[in-house]
Amino acid sequence: MRSSLRWMILACCTPLLEPALLAQGVDVSAKIVMHSDKRPSNASHKDSNASNVVVWLSPQQPVDPKPVPSPHSPYRLLQKDKQFQPHLLVVPTGTSVEFPNADPFFHNVFSLFNGKRFDLGLYESGTTRSVKFDREGVSYIFCNIHPEMGAIVLALSTPYYAISNTDGAVTIHGVPPGSYRLHVWSENAQLPTPNETRQVILIPAEAPGSSFRIGEIAMQPAMSPMGNHKNKFGEEYRPEAPPPY
Repeated sequence: MRSSLRWMILACCTPLLEPALLAQGVDVSAKIVMHSDKRPSNASHKDSNASNVVVWLSPQQPVDPKPVPSPHSPYRLLQKDKQFQPHLLVVPTGTSVEFPNADPFFHNVFSLFNGKRFDLGLYESGTTRSVKFDREGVSYIFCNIHPEMGAIVLALSTPYYAISNTDGAVTIHGVPPGSYRLHVWSENAQLPTPNETRQVILIPAEAPGSSFRIGEIAMQPAMSPMGNHKNKFGEEYRPEAPPPY
């Protein structure tokens, strides 16, 4: 069923699945569809760039905890070739992220946005510094020396999230039955109506085949907040020095 998120999915009481299946949870899938104008139902205006959209579910009531995964290697944003790698990093709220400098020159990583405000100062090649992202939200991250450098850390207080692929497909694995608020975020797109980012869905206990399909999530291109940013002093970047920089 096609949808642009102007709905609330409801389900009546149904027999519970076997405990083993409930513990495993279900796969919740959706399809991100980009439109070049404000008419999400007009298929002729679709755009193919629907990747890197983050979709997550916030439980509205206590749910059986998701099985604890094997220890994750340290979260990090590597600085190399005057770029952050990766460009987008999703982490659990309260996680520390490392910022190693693998370039043969200095960097100064900072963020002045609402997610997590910090300034790591100037530090040299071969060293690393870290930041604890102790509040949920989006942090836009830059280097005070190199304006072309930019990255995003999205801290989430739920384990139920996924990132869309190049086709716009997104699947959140292991979601227990229950009521959730649906959130959608993209650097380069937005929902046609802002309040559509907090619709409520109900994952039924008898999801067919251990899966539940939300449907299409219509979005439209938007200007990235990463563009035309200023340095940490709120000023324009000065022209870059000649080599070795």
